Parts: sequence; C-alpha cells; structure tokens
Amino acid sequence: MLRIRTHNQIALRGLERFPRDRFEIASDLSDPDAILLRSHPLGADALPATVRAVARAGAGVNNIDVAHCSERGIPVFNTPGANANAVKELVLAGLLLSARHLRAGLDWVDALEAADEADLHRQVEAGKKQFQGRELSGRTLGVIGLGAIGSRVARIALHLGMRVIGYDPALSVDAAWRLPSQISPMVSLEALLARADFVTLHLPLLDATRDLIGAQQLAVMKPDAVLLNFARQGIVDDGAVAAALEAEALGAFVTDFPSLALAGARGVLTLPHLGASTGESEENCAMMAADALVDFLENGNIRHSVNFPELVLEPGPGARLAVTNRNVPRMLGPVLSELAEANLNVLDMLNKSRDQLAYNLLDLAEAPDPAVLARIGRLEGVINVRLVHGPREPGRERGGEP
Repeated sequence: MLRIRTHNQIALRGLERFPRDRFEIASDLSDPDAILLRSHPLGADALPATVRAVARAGAGVNNIDVAHCSERGIPVFNTPGANANAVKELVLAGLLLSARHLRAGLDWVDALEAADEADLHRQVEAGKKQFQGRELSGRTLGVIGLGAIGSRVARIALHLGMRVIGYDPALSVDAAWRLPSQISPMVSLEALLARADFVTLHLPLLDATRDLIGAQQLAVMKPDAVLLNFARQGIVDDGAVAAALEAEALGAFVTDFPSLALAGARGVLTLPHLGASTGESEENCAMMAADALVDFLENGNIRHSVNFPELVLEPGPGARLAVTNRNVPRMLGPVLSELAEANLNVLDMLNKSRDQLAYNLLDLAEAPDPAVLARIGRLEGVINVRLVHGPREPGRERGGEP
C-alpha cells in the first residue's frame, strides 16, 4: 500500500482519485510515501525520510521548502490552471467594484435612515451622483503575466470591449500561440504601466518578482489608474501603494491580500484571499494534485512539477526504474553499466533535465535485485533510485488494474 499524508481540508473528489485498494490516505501517517496539502507550511524538518513526492492543491508553492525537496530528489507538484476560472471571475469582480464604486455605494445605502419610501427615494436620487463611475468598454487593461490565469483575464476583457495590452518576459512559445491576436504585447513593464487604465498582476512570487510594483513603477502609471493584485502578496510594495493613493497619484488598489500597510488608506478594496475559494476550484486542484501523485508513484511520470522536468513515458510490459541525479555530464553511462553488468536489458528509456536536476525512467525486461539498486544509489551524483514497479502481468494496464 502506498501511503498519502494530507494536510488541510482536501476536497473529497480529489481523495477519491486514489485507488483505495492500493493507497492509504490519512492526516496522521508517520511514514508517508507522499504528502498532499494546500496552504500548510512544509519545511525541511517536516519531511519524513520516506517521502518521495509532495503535491500542492494550488498553484503557489511558497509554503513548501522546494530547495530542500530538490536536494533530496523529491518532486514538488502543483496545479497550474486548476483555479484559473475562479481567479478570473474574481478579477472581473474587482474591475467592476473599482470602476463603478460599488463598495462605497453599498455602504452608503446601508447607512441611510429614511422616514418613508418617498424620503428614501429622495435621498437615493440626491446622493447617487457621488458614486458615478466609468465603463470598462473602451478602457485599456494591462495584463502582467499571460499564463493560465492572465490569458483568461485578457480574453474576458476583450469580450467586454476593453483594449488589452500584455507583458510577460517569461512567456513560453506554446502559451504565446494560445493568446488572442488582439492582445498588444508591450516591450517593457514601464510601457504597459504608462498606457493602462487598469493593471492586473498574474505572476508567481519569485526573487525577480518581489516588489515588482514599487514607488518607481507607480510613478509611471496614470493618476486615475486602478491596480489589481490577485496573484501573490509581495509582488506589490503595499507601503508604496498606500503612499501613492494618499498623494492621489493612483486611483485605486484592489487586492486579495490584507496588509497592515494598507489599513486606512483611501481607495483600497481588500478581499480575504478569495481567489481560489470556490468549491469548483478546490475540487479541480485536489483532483489534479492527486492524479499527479498517483501517476508518479505508480508509473514514475512527472507532470506539473515546479522543480523536476516534465517527463512522461507510456507504460510498457517491463519493470520500471526511476533514477534522479545531479545534472552533470556522463551520469547515465555508469547507470547503464550497472544494469549491463547485472545482465538487465533496457526496453525503453527517457531522460530529461531541469536546472540542477536530471530524471530518468528506464523500462527493463526484469526487475533489478536490491543489490543492483544499492550500487546505482551509491554512484557519485545519483540522488535517489526507485523501483517503480516490477514487470506488468499480461492484460494489466497502468496502475495495475485488469
């Protein structure tokens, strides 16, 4: 039985993806094969020696010590795009909240005291002018980060009649092909900020993106522009935003991340981190994370990892061996030499690398004995070696089901 330790409340539809005849799932397992979590902090001291993989039911992995996992050869999986629709819809709500002054209007109506219906009508008609807003159609939306979420936000903005400009220096070729042709690419962050009426952020929190929007960038923006952050806390310098709002150098700030630096600042709309807080999003994330763990533990495949290369080898009839090593030259040769010395025939093989790590799947005619595995594990540069499964029985598909 493979053992999965869970943290946080994982959606039931995700837990149901683990075949119960081969997986044990609980929150109190002391020696798990893998850990499935959401926002629970997972440091190096919380990773038992038995752990082979970690999956985050969400996109961000700032709560996980990814560097330590890489050192131990542990893939960390996330679920990019699983919550994209939920965040897209919340960004749309943020655009409308800020453009039409909806929060101020709601609060004002709730505070009204009227003697009768006629008095209420008079107050409403007299006071509604203070909440006059602007329409989104015809305005320019700047999207910083055009991945799974940013591209969806861009599409819905186009449907609303907005002009959309985008900036993403890390945009992949595949992602670029999927973008609507109506999105105008900007050559720099500053060029986008200077032109946009609304700016929305959709980036991971990395060293390169921390405080990406600070005093210098805010100074480039239009004084009535609206900044929206539904990505990660830390990408925006909240203190600089508060100062810009106070100086009326920024129109409004809509954020999903409460901050003491923003307390009492005019023009701030803060939500309690609701980006992925829908039942549908939590289910999608849980199912995607569970599927990644099952495929890795039972087949050795890597899908949606933040620290390992994407590697999928279709199942064959043989035994499967997984080897993780440091990404240095001439590593595969010694591994193959050990297999040849043990008279083990390689039926199929796939090898890929990412940054400092390389990962290999080798399908063998028969399973190596523990002594062979031990010798491979002692090779210089090898981080870990795992027999994923023995030769498959005729008529059995991936995962061992008839």
